[in-house]
Amino acid sequence: MKVLVTGLNGTLAPVLAARLRADGHEVIGWDRARQPVDDETAGRAWLDQVRPDAIAHLATGDAHWAGWMAWWAAQGDRPFVFTSTAMVFDAQPDGPHQPSDTRTARDAYGRGKIVCEDAIRRAHPFACIARLGWQIDLSRGGNTMLATLERWQQEQGVIEASRHWRPACSFIDDTVEALAQLLQDPLPGVLHLDSNAGDGWRFDRIARALARAAGRDHWRVQAVDGYRHDQRLQGGALRLPPLSERLALARA
Repeated sequence: MKVLVTGLNGTLAPVLAARLRADGHEVIGWDRARQPVDDETAGRAWLDQVRPDAIAHLATGDAHWAGWMAWWAAQGDRPFVFTSTAMVFDAQPDGPHQPSDTRTARDAYGRGKIVCEDAIRRAHPFACIARLGWQIDLSRGGNTMLATLERWQQEQGVIEASRHWRPACSFIDDTVEALAQLLQDPLPGVLHLDSNAGDGWRFDRIARALARAAGRDHWRVQAVDGYRHDQRLQGGALRLPPLSERLALARA
């Protein structure tokens, strides 16, 4: 299978690409320098030329790009998987959040994902929208939770972690496994992929467990009365390994 994966300069997409290649699939990326995302005519012509069998849209981009890519995929009954975010939900009303809940984002990032979701669902009735939380990885950089906490420790000398936030989060390899499965066996509609959905760990507990799992003995994690939100993403047909299980395995 030939798969178009957008966002290969990001954190998640390169891991998905490696996973697909390991399974024998061909992966192609979207080069914005050669194919500007705002040129729909040229973009469709390029897709007609390379003819991917499925599309995984992980890049940051506007709703128009997402919509016409999804439309192109729909014309050939091709799987289309889009990674959205837990940030389509504001803290009020509080979670945990279900796939059918009203999306309440107030910030630009969350609102942008909402309009992309809507454009894709209009264009491709069988597209899969996978909402994700913060990604965890013990070895890779980027904007993963470990890398961010390490930066906070270096810059501030302490990691202030809210005891009132239950974040949506998962290990990046588990997320990629689910996305690869969705490309081969599509599940239309909105899915929530969150390893903290059942455990419901608070952010301060996650930070401490991650410090032990990653051997970050120098971290100073301080529980604070900060951001208040049960952000967990519950419901959906796929279940990721629980956060508690993954962190226990990492420590082992």
